[in-house]
Amino acid sequence: MKHSQRYLRIVILSLVFSFFSLNANAQKQNYIQRNKTLAEKLSSKYGIPSSIILAIAFVETGGGTSKNSKSLNNHFGIVGKNNIGSRYKQFESKEASYEAFCKMIARKKYYSTLKGTEDFGKWVKAIANAGYSTQPGEWMRRINLIIHKYQLKD
Repeated sequence: MKHSQRYLRIVILSLVFSFFSLNANAQKQNYIQRNKTLAEKLSSKYGIPSSIILAIAFVETGGGTSKNSKSLNNHFGIVGKNNIGSRYKQFESKEASYEAFCKMIARKKYYSTLKGTEDFGKWVKAIANAGYSTQPGEWMRRINLIIHKYQLKD
């Protein structure tokens, strides 16, 4: 293969990769926009900051790209029964998944202390310390990163 053909192939592959990368980033940004109203509604109902709801859903679904979010409507990694043999719970809708997450948080000891508080840092720390993630340090870093990157501060 000639040098110019090899160079052209590299350029084309780079452009294709860039296109798919930009498309994935746009899809992830759209995840925030598509679910913002739902998170705000649940924030009003449960007193959990919408930034917390959205950031956790974003991290757990890879910005809405995960298999669980697409096939099970599970946006929070909630464990339970489903029809496909996975360990994660299947929900009839995305909204049901979001609601189940908020109900789960509302049953935790820290909830009564934090309900209505907009300090997302306290929420992230409390949720992590209560065992939501098997890797709390990394989980907290990722949640905080998403809150800052997408300016989700309430």
